[in-house]
Amino acid sequence: VAAGQVEKLETLPSFYYEAMPDERASGATRLPWLKDAPAGVVGVFARDHGRTLPGRMIESAKSWLCHNGVDRKAALLPWHGAADVERSSPVEATARYLRHMKEAWDASHAAHSGHIEHPMADQDLVLTIPASFDEVARELTVAAARMAGLPRIVLLEEPQAAFYSWVDAHRDEWDQIVSPGQTILVCDIGGGTSDFSLIHVRSSEGGRLQFHRVAVGDHLLLGGDNLDLALAHFVEQKLTNGGKLDPRQWSMLIPACRHAKEIMLSPNAPKTYTVVVSGTGSRLIGGALQTELSRDDVMTLFIDGFLPMVGLNERPQKRQSGFQEFGLPYAADAAITKYLAMFLKTHSLASGSLAKDQSDPSDQTNLTDLANAARPDIVLFNGGFFASLVLRSRLIESLEHWFGGESKWSPIVLRNDRLDLAVARGAAYFGMVRRGVGIRIIAGLARTYYIGIEQSDGQRAALCLVAAGTESSSTPVVIDRKFKVRTSEPVEFPILVSATRLTDKPGQIIPFDPEQMTALPPIRTVLTTRRRGDAATVDAQLSATLTEIGTLDLWCEQVGDSRRWQLQFDVRSATETDRAAHTGAAEQSGIVDQELVTAAITVLQNVFGPDRTIRPEDAMKQLTEVIGLPRLEWPSSLLRAMWAELLELSNGRAPSPQHEARWLNLTGFCLRPGFGMAADDWRVEETWRATNGRLLHSTAACLAELRTLCRRISGGLAPGRQTQIASTVLPAIRQRFRQVQTGRGKAASYASGNHEAAEIWRMLGSMELLQQSVRIELGDMIVDLFNRPAFESVRNALIWSLGRIGGRVPVYGPLNLVVPVQQVSTWIDVVLRVSDLDDSTTQLTLMQLARRTHDRFRDIDDALRTQIVDRMTSAGVKNHLITLITEGGSLESEEASLILGESLPVGLRLG
Repeated sequence: VAAGQVEKLETLPSFYYEAMPDERASGATRLPWLKDAPAGVVGVFARDHGRTLPGRMIESAKSWLCHNGVDRKAALLPWHGAADVERSSPVEATARYLRHMKEAWDASHAAHSGHIEHPMADQDLVLTIPASFDEVARELTVAAARMAGLPRIVLLEEPQAAFYSWVDAHRDEWDQIVSPGQTILVCDIGGGTSDFSLIHVRSSEGGRLQFHRVAVGDHLLLGGDNLDLALAHFVEQKLTNGGKLDPRQWSMLIPACRHAKEIMLSPNAPKTYTVVVSGTGSRLIGGALQTELSRDDVMTLFIDGFLPMVGLNERPQKRQSGFQEFGLPYAADAAITKYLAMFLKTHSLASGSLAKDQSDPSDQTNLTDLANAARPDIVLFNGGFFASLVLRSRLIESLEHWFGGESKWSPIVLRNDRLDLAVARGAAYFGMVRRGVGIRIIAGLARTYYIGIEQSDGQRAALCLVAAGTESSSTPVVIDRKFKVRTSEPVEFPILVSATRLTDKPGQIIPFDPEQMTALPPIRTVLTTRRRGDAATVDAQLSATLTEIGTLDLWCEQVGDSRRWQLQFDVRSATETDRAAHTGAAEQSGIVDQELVTAAITVLQNVFGPDRTIRPEDAMKQLTEVIGLPRLEWPSSLLRAMWAELLELSNGRAPSPQHEARWLNLTGFCLRPGFGMAADDWRVEETWRATNGRLLHSTAACLAELRTLCRRISGGLAPGRQTQIASTVLPAIRQRFRQVQTGRGKAASYASGNHEAAEIWRMLGSMELLQQSVRIELGDMIVDLFNRPAFESVRNALIWSLGRIGGRVPVYGPLNLVVPVQQVSTWIDVVLRVSDLDDSTTQLTLMQLARRTHDRFRDIDDALRTQIVDRMTSAGVKNHLITLITEGGSLESEEASLILGESLPVGLRLG
């Protein structure tokens, strides 16, 4: 709870703090069961102390677990961490909290002999999660528990746990409070998420009451954290007269506003409260900023902003949320009441009692019947958000507004005395229910799962895989349809989920509806055979099982054979924050005629095959003639088919340096940019294995083409592979840089004097998954070298690479690897000082370094932005580049091609 101080508390705040070296040395983080003080701690001390030292604390790990815009297994937290902090993945952070509880439990059950009686790893654990967690987040939660040494877990949705707690607290009277036919709405709003669940009360055989959880809301990152952010934005405007605080002050303002929120929402809140933020630099005390908040202003901000009175038919806005400071994809609309209205109305329609056509839920005429069907009879509040009587009362007013009418109806509100402990207590009760003691909530899958398919007319459709309501079972649900799949190469199954289509049955084909279906990361696997490389097409079926622990297992089973392959969600396919998961856009650009593919393959065989009737230098001309399109218009599907043949012909590099250079050139051209089509990461890895980074002919042309190949496919290279490739050139570059700096040593021309040198720099600039420290080092070298006479021949490549290294919006990399804005600002200063901005590459690079993202941790300051815009305007730079700097927005196709170094294949788009 404080430096060197340990207490027993009822709850463990989910915060992790990495200590400073001197704090660790002093024993500030020491725990009773550890001999040495650990590098970091969790809990109260982590939360309270971490807020005073921005960049050393991890929070909201649970929200990050379900963020499908980042690699949830990658070390990316703290999101805006200090330079010396060791980052962790959301899975690792979650495991830390669980491990702390395991160690505390084991320490409290240690006998004098040192033996642990009843170790936690031997216990059956109920681990609660938001009801809206998708399958990937559920699987990662299980992975975190295993990482913490807790193998025996069962997952339970938090709203169910809260209701179990109520049942337990009223075990002698609950059946007198509820009755058959009633609907119970559980509103669970905590710091990070809003969860809505509906439970129906039904009468079973023998007259006993049963609870059926029938509906769960979509995942919604909207809760108490958003109130903190909204209040912080409001206070910031008052503190700065409409300006912005620097990132350090902003990081300190948020916890100050969290504290102000708690005070102003308390029962005996003062009429005013003063928020103070320390100053900057040497005037930390005298330069402190402060402003006074009135309770009326705070109430207006919270009530009107988050719980406005809206109509039952009103829908949330879909614009992008302005709250991006934490890097999390917060809900686009802050109005919780709009999401609740949509949830209640949607599930009244999904029940089928009113919907004339489930595919058109807007076709409703009898609004009175709709309201009656959507109305909950009973409400249970849970989560810290509802610790405020004001917020609870406002939500009840909204329900009365929607359903009360002239009858002055009001829902029954169930009592919940411990909002902070209800979920834990309910989970413990559920543990007894699993042993046959207590009342079970009947709860199968809350959503319907589909596999995406393409029909004969080219239209997208969805094949129902698992129906909503499916309960855990050891018997798999087998889809009675056969698929032809290739073994020994990757196959990808796009998985869709719907929380509104709850009556579809397995095997049923439904037209794809983006309003009702959401894409999960695809399921991807390589169906290995008994003999490696034994490729064949086999008939297969899909099957699914809802496991006892609460996750969904999917399998591909060969028809007429015992072979089964488990299908795993490909988390990496959705890891790039600014790039959507694969959607098939490239395939939709055109599946070319097989005769055309055959003609192109024949040309490749005549260049690289045993007969070799076409010279390497004539290959591109011959391909253009048989395909009948300019090479920049070749569809992605044709390019990937040509790549497959080139890989088969990799031995065709051997006859001459010209053959190897042309093979490298064509392979990179067909596979560029290394992502965008299903299984591109597999293709990229197979390409690397074919060459292993080695040449058969070490000529200057082949060396340059190898660098170009690596640049072209860099977007599909794994982080470790990028590091491996970079390590082959970095030592020589560093040596050359030291020679330039000191004037001593051999005047090597490496990476400064030829075509290969330019390609080396472009290759390194394209590798967005290199460690941040390496990319900063490269950027620092570039701004020192690009105006030196010895590097004149590669100046354009250096400037281009600087734009990729320091870009505010990466092409394919995750945002946690973006170079810090302070570093990029120094690079901009150098470019402005020594460049006249008359060439297009410098203009493009400045746009990337200064492009507005509306994230204060990535954006340069306004004064520097104004300086850039003035210089670029004077130089006559085109308006769209300036707009990207001043307002942000999307790249035009020409700009995207320049940033990549060449045009994108037809059908691919950058985010």
